[in-house]
Amino acid sequence: MTYDIKILPRSERETLIAKRMSTSDEFGETIYDFRSGSHSPKVVSVPIDLPVYRMENCRTFSAQQSEIATDGLEKDFFAKGQELSTVQQVQHNILAKLAKQGSGSVTPIISILEKDGQRESILISSTGVVVNGNRRLAAMRELVRSSNGAVDDRFTHVKCAVLPADTTRDEIDDIEADLQARPQTKLDYDWIGDARLVRRQVGKDRTPKEVADRLRRSKADIENVLQALDEADLYLSEWVEKPGQYDLVAGEGQQIFGDIPKNTANKEPGLVNASRAIAWSLFESRNRITGRVYNLNAAFGKLAPQVLDIMSDQLELDDISDQETDDIEFAFEIDEDNAEKNYSPIIEALRNEETKDDAVTVLIEACETAIELDKGQRNEKAALKALSQANAKLTGIDVGSAGLSTLPAMLKQVQSIRNILSKIEENVQKRQTEKSNNSSTKE
Repeated sequence: MTYDIKILPRSERETLIAKRMSTSDEFGETIYDFRSGSHSPKVVSVPIDLPVYRMENCRTFSAQQSEIATDGLEKDFFAKGQELSTVQQVQHNILAKLAKQGSGSVTPIISILEKDGQRESILISSTGVVVNGNRRLAAMRELVRSSNGAVDDRFTHVKCAVLPADTTRDEIDDIEADLQARPQTKLDYDWIGDARLVRRQVGKDRTPKEVADRLRRSKADIENVLQALDEADLYLSEWVEKPGQYDLVAGEGQQIFGDIPKNTANKEPGLVNASRAIAWSLFESRNRITGRVYNLNAAFGKLAPQVLDIMSDQLELDDISDQETDDIEFAFEIDEDNAEKNYSPIIEALRNEETKDDAVTVLIEACETAIELDKGQRNEKAALKALSQANAKLTGIDVGSAGLSTLPAMLKQVQSIRNILSKIEENVQKRQTEKSNNSSTKE
């Protein structure tokens, strides 16, 4: 049975909490690095319906943005709705879902609470806003009443440690950051939530080194997290055109979005755009790739020019060499040198819904080919192996089962393959001639 949120007025919450604190002699876990010292907050017991979920909780940021994007909500739906029951209900549903999640050796928090009851106090402000323990509160609210209407008395009230009444928003942010730095709690955040927390800390005019020290991490890690979030924002806004829909990248995106900056550094702007298009297309089509996308990192890194050349030949696009640049206008585009290669036909082929499927197929094959050829610099049989594999694939083609509508496209592919084979044959013959001439010279 889903818990029905009904917010108590702020003044009532504040009065009840203050009254309970005046008679409490119990203290909660000490908060360190608080106002250049430490603080042990008083603990009180309040009705389960009193606390209010904190909307700025980085743990739920991804889910909030996805709700906004998918349901067409106002961008400040959560930010301005902390005191609204309707918004609190949406937040509760998000948190209740998180409380039921587990993996492998990690038991869902709702299962632990159902078995053991509340063992640790949640942390709240003097007005009842939950600073730490939002998921636990959501879980207890889900458990307070069973589907048959029976009430579990263990969850009618919740124990809360209360911060001083003059605690500022920045101090609350810092407390969340300090709690996130603890190894036992870090896994509770997805990488987007973690990155947002880091960005918020840097936004307080703190250097990456200062943030790293506070979170007990390295400066390089902080910088990588921020770069990965910037790349994810670009992908969502410029490629899939779903800004803020972080659920599309929250699961498997951290690796590739963290790798893109390192693999596009010191490239010409046009090649940076094309390399991003390769990376984004591989991520978007990761289910079509054998193995991990990580294994194709070189394809949008040092081997990007080779991949793009192969794609240009396979897709029968205009020669991309030495054209005046007329790149697709990404938001991150920079004025480009007129002598720079123009990769916009390839980028457009990867973006256009009509050509995307075929272009991605060609891209994946081009990535594998470029990587295989690069390995061939250390393996003289790599070229023969690639030809043998291509021959095996071509031999297995059954024209009789092909749809009539695909025949024109098949003829184009045949012509493209014929042209490639001609180039290969020409290069092989050239190598043989050179070898023969060298042998004659030695004699």
